[in-house]
Amino acid sequence: MNMRKLFVAALVLGVVGVVGYQTKDTWLGRNTGAKAAPPPRTVSVEVAKAVRQRVPVDVSAIGAVTPISSVALKSRIETTIIGVHFDDGARVKEGDLLFTLDARQIDAQIEQAEGALARDQAQLAGAQRDVNRFSELIGKGATTQVSLDNARTQADILIGTIKADQAALDNLKVQKSYTLVRAPFDGRISAANVKIGNFVRPADIAPLATINQMAPTYVAFAVPQGVLNDLRVSMANGTTKVIAKVPGSEASETGKVAFVENTVDATTGMVIVRAIMDNASEVLWPGTLVNTRLIVRTEDAVVVPSAAVQRSQNGDFVFVVDGGKAKVQPVKVARTSEGSSVLESGLNGDENVVTEGQLLLSDGTLVRPRERKAGA
Repeated sequence: MNMRKLFVAALVLGVVGVVGYQTKDTWLGRNTGAKAAPPPRTVSVEVAKAVRQRVPVDVSAIGAVTPISSVALKSRIETTIIGVHFDDGARVKEGDLLFTLDARQIDAQIEQAEGALARDQAQLAGAQRDVNRFSELIGKGATTQVSLDNARTQADILIGTIKADQAALDNLKVQKSYTLVRAPFDGRISAANVKIGNFVRPADIAPLATINQMAPTYVAFAVPQGVLNDLRVSMANGTTKVIAKVPGSEASETGKVAFVENTVDATTGMVIVRAIMDNASEVLWPGTLVNTRLIVRTEDAVVVPSAAVQRSQNGDFVFVVDGGKAKVQPVKVARTSEGSSVLESGLNGDENVVTEGQLLLSDGTLVRPRERKAGA
């Protein structure tokens, strides 16, 4: 019986010792079964430099290409087409022969007028001889003053008749010049609306063909009235620049502002601007809608990729990488252009800003910059 009590007492003391040992280890922080705290998370991000540079102050708009000169060729006489001397849609030079019209009737009228002129010139020569003869006879008393006066009157009448004959002949020669239709300027011609054998007349509504001047050409677009003052100063200094780009193509043309409309549209607050483009390669086609970019002036500013700018209820901000951590930096965007944002304030330049991976960031998050993707 005593032995059983001693065994129970020894067992109780052992349990108490084990509990006390575990309690001491737990109090000293030596509980090997507890998990260690996870290390801080590091986010992989793409970064880019904020650059201070000279940037253009520009305005983007949709413009339309309009030719400086466009002419609809029409016949000025009633006759028949006997020759077409160009291919449809061809490029033509000033003075190129385009159409030949039947001139046989006018040729006959010219010969008739030349004959009448020759006849009257011969009659005038005879009348002038009479004037000379009567002038000699009256000095000898062999004729009367009336005969001399009549001879002079006849000569004067024939002088007037000859002037009328010459005017009629000149008019017929002008009419004949209308039978040769030539290009008034360099450009590109449309398809011919008439062919050999067609009868044409001045009253026809449809033109023979249309020529548009291709180089140089105009691009017309509208800009807000707020840029009008800066634009006028730039025009006075001769520093305006306009870039017109065809949608869906890398082709573009560069020119300058040639004209600003003298009124602002009161309903839209926009003013029409017309730029003149060299267009030597004929990139801009009449009637085409193009993306235009008017550069008014340049200024010094900080530029970042637009992908770096984030928006919140408190305004725009960027994540700046400083010491391996992301820092929230409020910024004020003045304008955006071609994938870049021009900042009015917030950065001084040369900072590293996050361009991809912002969704996993907060102020103070550890970051690891990575190389930008190809084409980014």
